[in-house]
Amino acid sequence: MKRWMSALATAGLVVAGLTVSGPAMAGGDRSDDRDLNRWAADTWQSLVAMTDEATGLPADNVTGDLETSSAYTSPTNIGGYLWSTVTARDLGIISAGEARTRMSTTLDTLTGLDRNDASGMFYNWYSPTTGEKLTTWPDSGDPVYPFLSTVDNGWLAAALRIVREADPALAEQADALYDSMDFAAFFDPAGAAGLPAGTNRGGFWDAPPPDCSVEAPMYNGSGESAYYTCHHYDTTVSESRIATYLGIANGQIPATALYGTHRTMPPGCDWAWQEQLPQGEYRTYDGVEVWEGAYQYGEMSFVPSWGGSMFESLMPDLLVPETKWGPKSWKLNHPITVAVQKQHGLDEAGYGYWGFSPASNPFGGYAEYGVDIAGMRSDGYTSDAEKTDVDVDRPGCTVGTNPAPEFGDGVVTPHAAFLALPYDRKGAMENLHGIENDLGAYGPGGFYDAVAVHSGAIAERYLSLDQSMIMAAIGNELTRDKLKDYFVDREMEQRLRPAMKQQVFGSSWGAGGGHHG
Repeated sequence: MKRWMSALATAGLVVAGLTVSGPAMAGGDRSDDRDLNRWAADTWQSLVAMTDEATGLPADNVTGDLETSSAYTSPTNIGGYLWSTVTARDLGIISAGEARTRMSTTLDTLTGLDRNDASGMFYNWYSPTTGEKLTTWPDSGDPVYPFLSTVDNGWLAAALRIVREADPALAEQADALYDSMDFAAFFDPAGAAGLPAGTNRGGFWDAPPPDCSVEAPMYNGSGESAYYTCHHYDTTVSESRIATYLGIANGQIPATALYGTHRTMPPGCDWAWQEQLPQGEYRTYDGVEVWEGAYQYGEMSFVPSWGGSMFESLMPDLLVPETKWGPKSWKLNHPITVAVQKQHGLDEAGYGYWGFSPASNPFGGYAEYGVDIAGMRSDGYTSDAEKTDVDVDRPGCTVGTNPAPEFGDGVVTPHAAFLALPYDRKGAMENLHGIENDLGAYGPGGFYDAVAVHSGAIAERYLSLDQSMIMAAIGNELTRDKLKDYFVDREMEQRLRPAMKQQVFGSSWGAGGGHHG
């Protein structure tokens, strides 16, 4: 750790004077609004291109020329399309009538999709053209074992909340779908090993899969059996927290679920496999003792995600007012997460660009990108095509094998920069202008999914998930967080906000200062 910290200081990564614009600064310079509107209009075209007119279901992805779409979709893709449609309407890209027609078509199809009866949850893969549940993979013919994903159902349910508020004419139908989804089905009251409260499983199958599974009576008391994933969603800074928020808001799971996940893994050499040894303290909330650990980057302390990617940290923040409801947790952690990504890309790795998150691989397929040192996973998501692993000392436990690496062909993902807009608008816009104009990673559907900065290789593809994150981020920036207004109601605030408000993360800008939002 000390060798790595010293290397960062030598590289100029101590962040004295770093300015990161927090939510309080969201009303700053609007001179780039024209570009944001243009980018949103082009991004919307990619979502139109991948959405079947008859079913209203978006494909998972479409080629860069907007001609060929994938033959599968997921609840997340469908949810992202719905909130993107609302955003396109609110930005004036499409009319209210077109938006209503599009969303109505999607809701009609959702009402008829095959679901798990005992939970009301949607399966993970459907045909976008027929709505059929997939049992074979379209590309290869390999079998698909129908799975009910916690986080994917979370994003679809979140979108249904938005639709019901954004268009009252669709509220009854959206509500009926939303109310039928029981998030208690995912919530294991016993929790994960070493954690003090219950937490969500990753999901379940309703028939035995060939993969590792745990057969149990469904947690919602339906009396049906389910074959749960062997893993839990046990990391706080994860996109999966959207499902936890919804379960609490619905009164289906207890608010103590917020304390049933790791901020970091616990301290000590028994956990020295994690990327860094954390610093922190134990705090007690509602009688539950929680290890409030944090990692370090330069002088900054922050609560890490599992892989060190932007979407794990910031995707839920697109819909949930986390910085408002978590003044001693997310309000600090989000801008510091952005600063870590920016400092890594510009200074430590020297890519000249930043924003690292799972996306299409410019050299083919899909890959998980992130800032390795900022994720708990020791062989975590890397920021370059060479998959350069960072391994630092864990003092008193292990000696790092690569504490000061040389990074290669960095891969930046535009959606990650868009997620940073609320916290560093100026930096995000400069970064995105460079990705568009200097790297040329822009096409008829907006920013291509990823670009390797040194070789110039571009993933000329659009992913529904990533495009919908871009739409939400631009929409929030230009409409003063309308998506959050649609998403939140009084019941959610009463059940969720008090639990979030009392949390105190170990996040800090450190002695060097910096903007505190």
